[in-house]
Amino acid sequence: MIQITHRKNDKDELPRIIASKGIRLDEIENTSQIELPGDPLKRVIGQDEAVELARIAARQKRHLFLVGPPGTGKSMIAQALSLHLPRPKEEVYIVHNPENPERPMVEVKGMHEVEAIREQRSRAQGKLVSAVEVPLEIAEKLGFRCKYCKTYSPPDVPVCPRPGCGKPKADRDRGSDGRFISFGNIKMAFNPTKSGKQERVTTTRKKEGGEEVVIYEREGDGIRELDQKALEKRKELKRESPKKTLLPLNRNPFVLATGASETEFLGDVRHDPYGGHRGLGTPPYERVVAGSVHEAHEGVLFVDELPHMGSLQRHILTAMQEKIFPITGRNPQSAGASVRVDDVPCNFIMVAACNIQDLGSILSPLRSRIIGEGYEVLVDTFIEVDDHTTSLMTQYIAQEIEIDGRIPHADRSAIREILEDSKRRAKVFDGKDKAYTLRLRELGGLIRTSGDLAVMNDDPYITAAHIKESIRRALTIEEQIELKYGSYYKALGRDITSSQKSGTSPYNYWNRHLHDDKKGYD
Repeated sequence: MIQITHRKNDKDELPRIIASKGIRLDEIENTSQIELPGDPLKRVIGQDEAVELARIAARQKRHLFLVGPPGTGKSMIAQALSLHLPRPKEEVYIVHNPENPERPMVEVKGMHEVEAIREQRSRAQGKLVSAVEVPLEIAEKLGFRCKYCKTYSPPDVPVCPRPGCGKPKADRDRGSDGRFISFGNIKMAFNPTKSGKQERVTTTRKKEGGEEVVIYEREGDGIRELDQKALEKRKELKRESPKKTLLPLNRNPFVLATGASETEFLGDVRHDPYGGHRGLGTPPYERVVAGSVHEAHEGVLFVDELPHMGSLQRHILTAMQEKIFPITGRNPQSAGASVRVDDVPCNFIMVAACNIQDLGSILSPLRSRIIGEGYEVLVDTFIEVDDHTTSLMTQYIAQEIEIDGRIPHADRSAIREILEDSKRRAKVFDGKDKAYTLRLRELGGLIRTSGDLAVMNDDPYITAAHIKESIRRALTIEEQIELKYGSYYKALGRDITSSQKSGTSPYNYWNRHLHDDKKGYD
């Protein structure tokens, strides 16, 4: 893959230009000079009303419904809105219910509680030390130290690797009771594995005039030391009902649910061939899977092409109203079908989008809920040409190049050519003169295609020549047919083979008599 490294003097020698203060094309050499805004909402071009409402929605926790054609920035607005939200403050757990395992419970912990739990778990883990930090007898029993030559080596090496020694590193003889062995005044219990290697040693040590139990466990090339406090913390944790983290505290506040299936959207309980049988299967609480509506808790749930969600719109409405939604097994043939978790939180900001022609396919109560608790906005498809909008469009060109990361910057001639193409698109699609198009997805494709040409030619910048060539290459199939043949029907007439024209092909004969089933069949 060809990687583009922008010239060092692009940013070191050329003056920097802040887009919000205006960009004059006659003062710019190339797009590397443009200082892009840090606020993601300020990177949305030409959608002033939608951006203003997105700011309100983020601050006031309102829903937002964006209507307009593809490529006008609806997804970008939703993502930018989520970045204006505070980070999630709750962690959600699914807790084992010992009285009824098929009905796991939900537990929600705040940020401070989560931090306290993590601290408690950390203490229960003890500390990881090296073999030279533990008593010599411990290092020998765990297989780190040779009892003859006192050399340290990895525990998976059964004999001492030191030249001239070659003896077993530890004495495997047990005490008279088969479980304990003494080293001086220290009496230790050990747990050998089937291979004879000891994985754990329990001992005591003096502390503040008394004694405490200490356990040393082998962990890779190190040793985990568990003192009395760590052991007590472990006992406390074992007394708690086991739980699974369903929604971690550190999660993405933006959830894209466009085109999600029912299982992906609403959650599920995974199948277990043993039916969660104790000792054989996986407990029900461990098989619970969050859906998009739950993952978006305290964040943004974005659904583009909302009408395509079909009957799931009713579930979206329920989740928005109740701010909780149960998780159940979706497959009636699965062992998860008998599992249900109630009151799973899903307090999200709904950002939905669709095209104008699909408005009639949206569930009326759902639209009513959005209007009652949020805003609807029709996105713009063009902006009038002036100094301010020219600056915005130039900023957009620089943004697309930075986001792509594999193409060079555009020089002044390329910027002017892209702006002219933007005007042409506004004229073609919206019938507007002296306007820039806001159907920016196709314009972004033009920038990338031009950048690819510059890369293949080893040119340092995208130029007007690259833009013109890309415009030619970017013609749709219909446009290419019209340019080459004059019309679709002329192309069809010239492209049909002689056998197709003669009608001798049964396939073509059938198509020619498509509206006469009997004649076609005969």
